Amino acid sequence: MKPVIALIGRPNVGKSTLFNRLTRSRDALVADLPGLTRDRHYGEGRVGERPFLVIDTGGFEPVAKEGIVHEMAKQTKQAVAEADVVIFIVDGRQGLTPHDKTITDYLRKSGRSVMLVVNKAEGMRYTSVTADFYELGMGDPYVISAAHGDGVADLVEEALDIAFTQRPAEEESELPQEKGIRIAIVGRPNVGKSTLVNTLLGEDRVIAFDMPGTTRDSIEIPFERDGKNYSLIDTAGIRRRGKVFEAIEKFSVVKTLQSVSEANVVLLMLDAQQDISEQDAHIAGFILESGRALVVGVNKWDGLQSDRRDEIKMDIERKLNFLTFAKFHFISALKSTGIAPLMKSIDAAYEAAMANLSTPKLTRALIEAVEHQQPKRKGSIRPKLRYAHQGGQNPPIIVIHGNALEAVGDVYKRYLEKHFRETFSLTGTPLRIEMRSGKNPFDKSK
Repeated sequence: MKPVIALIGRPNVGKSTLFNRLTRSRDALVADLPGLTRDRHYGEGRVGERPFLVIDTGGFEPVAKEGIVHEMAKQTKQAVAEADVVIFIVDGRQGLTPHDKTITDYLRKSGRSVMLVVNKAEGMRYTSVTADFYELGMGDPYVISAAHGDGVADLVEEALDIAFTQRPAEEESELPQEKGIRIAIVGRPNVGKSTLVNTLLGEDRVIAFDMPGTTRDSIEIPFERDGKNYSLIDTAGIRRRGKVFEAIEKFSVVKTLQSVSEANVVLLMLDAQQDISEQDAHIAGFILESGRALVVGVNKWDGLQSDRRDEIKMDIERKLNFLTFAKFHFISALKSTGIAPLMKSIDAAYEAAMANLSTPKLTRALIEAVEHQQPKRKGSIRPKLRYAHQGGQNPPIIVIHGNALEAVGDVYKRYLEKHFRETFSLTGTPLRIEMRSGKNPFDKSK
């Protein structure tokens, strides 16, 4: 097994900055604002031939008893329990604080190997920046600058030496685990995205709290179900642009939109206890434009009266009628109802998005469609559709060749899309049609 390094500390000491440097990524949300990270965030790093796992955590308050801060502390304590080495990060510019002492007391009782790291020390002398922290009684501090990379390589080498010393029998390298289908779970705040993630995983992996905006970063979590590998991406809720005031929330929305673009399948979550809003339609429109496969989960379906259920279904048909290609599932993430059919639709949507469509079969389907209904004339010209081939996947792109295809209207393109979708069972994915007209050999004009 790979050694695990957990990054622990109070808010805004640079944990996420160090996480991004260790993983050579920009996966963790970083800004000069406290409390940005809330859930455990895992990443992979490597030093030479030695791979390792690193866990980013939220600002740690070990003595918190309730509220979102308590939930964040539970996530951090779980990270400490999973770690081989804990990197305890303090702020060299602010100096020692009572909060640092509280964290030290907890870590000393945890029984884990702890490395005290003084961050933000660029341009400062070692003796002056570390003097206060000897009071913690955790040995000589390591001095780094996560933002500039100073001292980070030596720190990681030392952490890995400690980890491998503690468990020398587990040094064999393991094959990288296949991530499988990447599923981005998106929707408005408080629709139950994190609850669904925890239900699928069977543990409180992310914070699910009855407060909009609990999730701020996009958290990717690999898991296995019925012998298949998946990667769940829990994202921050997206509100209407006019209601997004905090800088943190603006960063979160950007990360969510990036997650949609990088996913194989997007699960759009709706709240059955609220009417379908304009924002739900905007989110669905963005998913459609991005070309991602889509499954819709209508959450909190349990406990609704039959007349209310009928109202919601009519509301969906009226406001989301452009999602006819997607499967809708009425579920309860909290009570785990409707989850199995939902996952089957996700598998089917992925298979449709990644389908390989042979040129002979596409051309045959095109000829059948034209024989059933030809495109309309434009003046004296009738478009000639000759053959088709596949131009891409996720979403599937069908390229049609012929003559005068610029005269093919949108209505006929929709007819062709429906015909191809039914012929090849392309449920759950957008389908794009491209027209390419051949050159007229008798056209002498320049």
